Amino acid sequence: MQNLVEITKQDFGVILDLRYATANNVCGVKLYRKPVCYLHQDAAKNLKTAIATAKNLGLKIKIFDGFRPIEVQQFMFNKFPGDFVSDPKTGAIPHCRGVAVDLTLCDENENELEMGSDFDEFSDLAFHNCQKISLEANRNRLLLLGLMTAAGFDFYSKEWWHYQLFRPREYSIVQNLHIHQKTLQ
Repeated sequence: MQNLVEITKQDFGVILDLRYATANNVCGVKLYRKPVCYLHQDAAKNLKTAIATAKNLGLKIKIFDGFRPIEVQQFMFNKFPGDFVSDPKTGAIPHCRGVAVDLTLCDENENELEMGSDFDEFSDLAFHNCQKISLEANRNRLLLLGLMTAAGFDFYSKEWWHYQLFRPREYSIVQNLHIHQKTLQ
């Protein structure tokens, strides 16, 4: 499967809240057939490092999305053209390469830490440098940023939850992965 690794609670010790496998997402429709998460093996290795560091701090990582089929990326871009969703025809589309992960931090009881906005907030509240959020949310975002960058990830300045490998275009777009066929009407 083009060097993809399934990210499971059992193998990685993460919380999975795969929003696009439900209608509880910004699109309002279920986009994935099954609630499974895949990452390229290089991203999975970095993720394990971040998970271990978070665990040492008494925290857990909750994943919202990993690999995203290009058909889903196109659907999302058509629904939200502009700066917040990458155009699959021209963008780096790191999710479609399996090298991006959307996530947050949780406490030991699996409660999400305050981040100042929800996942997939399409406004400046999602920006890393947003000055409209609380001090607690800013600290939590910086903690997540530190964990992920120390583990070898790059960040996207407009989404506090999005981390990806450096130079994503060096990885191939994942094609023909049947497990994630879109369920769009």
